Amino acid sequence: MAPDKNKISRFYQYLPTVKKSDLREAILSELQLELARQTRAAQLARDEAISEESQPENKWDTHSQEAAYLAEGQARQVIEVGQSIELYRNLVLPDFAANDPVASGAVVSLTNRTATTWYFVGPRAGGLEIDFGGRKLLVITPQSPLGRQLVGKRVGDEINPPGAAAHGAQRIASVE
Repeated sequence: MAPDKNKISRFYQYLPTVKKSDLREAILSELQLELARQTRAAQLARDEAISEESQPENKWDTHSQEAAYLAEGQARQVIEVGQSIELYRNLVLPDFAANDPVASGAVVSLTNRTATTWYFVGPRAGGLEIDFGGRKLLVITPQSPLGRQLVGKRVGDEINPPGAAAHGAQRIASVE
């Protein structure tokens, strides 16, 4: 027998709702930290690539070339994180009613018999974890395997998250 969708949503109405502007700031703060980490890593990789000690000693020595590839990859990461920051700064975060389907900008809680997990469906920065309002939120994108399952679903619908076979189906408990 399936649980009553109204009982589930009534239970979650007692949890404080998410203030989306504060959530945006928390995401931006984490992205700024990530930008600083990636910038430092890119600078270190660049310094290694151009270091006199990295110059090849013979034609088989590829250390400087490998360091240059690493520096290029790190620089791309810096650009990507910077683009994510700009996107989140300008992102319109909609309010969701209890019966609205999951879409980009939603905070979604999934529950099974033993636990509740919280997700923010964002346009980028999937995998970013945020401690927010006493909840641990994981940013997912609509293109991710979990995001594809969630988008369009409503409170009370069940999904089978990837890699969660041991825990069984999870029910959407709230969409904010």
